[in-house]
Formats: sequence, C-alpha cells, structure tokens
Amino acid sequence: MRASPFIALVLLATVPARAAEEPSGCDKFKWNIDRERAALTAPDRVKLAFGDEAAALPSIGMTLDLRAPADAKLPSPPERAPKEGTFAGFTSFKAPPKAGIYTVSLSAGGWVDLVQDGHALKPKAFSGATDCDGIRKTMKYEISASPFVLQVSGIKEKSVSIAILPSE
Repeated sequence: MRASPFIALVLLATVPARAAEEPSGCDKFKWNIDRERAALTAPDRVKLAFGDEAAALPSIGMTLDLRAPADAKLPSPPERAPKEGTFAGFTSFKAPPKAGIYTVSLSAGGWVDLVQDGHALKPKAFSGATDCDGIRKTMKYEISASPFVLQVSGIKEKSVSIAILPSE
C-alpha cells in the first residue's frame, strides 16, 4: 500500500518537466515575429558597448557585449538570479521615440529587465520558442517617454542581439 503514494509522487514529479518544455520552431511564437527576427539578424545592427547610453532608441536591431555577472555591475538587481557560466549586460536609452507598447526580442535565451523610473516593468505578453534561427524570445512592454535601462542576464554567449521595436 505504501508504494502507491510513492508512485503517485514520482509521476507528479515528471509532469512539470513535460510542461516546462518550450515549443520548437518559428511558427510556435504567439504572434508574428518576422519583423523582430529580421532586426535581430540584419548585418547593419547597431553595436552597443557594455553600459552604453544611447540618446535615442535605434529603429534597427542592436548587439550588446556582455560580461560575467559579477563584473556586469547591473544598475538594478535582476529579477532572476543569473546561472553560473552565463553573461549579463546593460544599456540605457534617454527616451524611446514615443510612449507605447514595444516588443523586446532576444536572439538567445536569457532574462530581460526593463527598468524605468526606478522600477522594473512587467511584460504585458511573452512568447518564446527554441529552434528558430535568430530569435529565441520576445516580450511586449508598455514604455513611457522617459529614460529606461535594458538589462539582460543569464545569456550563454558573450554578446546578444536585441530588438526594441514599436508593437504592431
């Protein structure tokens, strides 16, 4: 009789692993990502050095150099602690072109924190998929027309492509 609860616990423990599997393929994103994917893979992406401050939000994709989390000295603690062996970085923008909903997309898996007016913005929507060349995740944020900081962490590579585009 005691084996029955044990078996039930083992079966329940395997359910989250299946539920946590992310969809695979570009067609599995919750919304069309063609524009974001093109910005993330364009050869003319703006290159941002670690900690750069941009006067305006570029209308094209960007690449950001990253550092080990201990060396990154992010302006705000990330909402999710970075894993060992990953990289982090940040850049700031004096203002987006105008207030509104923007998609923030990354070429690799990782954590995004948008910090504006001293607090982290919460995404309005999120979508991600594996096995889609050039894009791994995209989120929608409501950004006001004031300075903000983009922080990324938990990235496995030493640089990441980022696109921050007005949502369609």
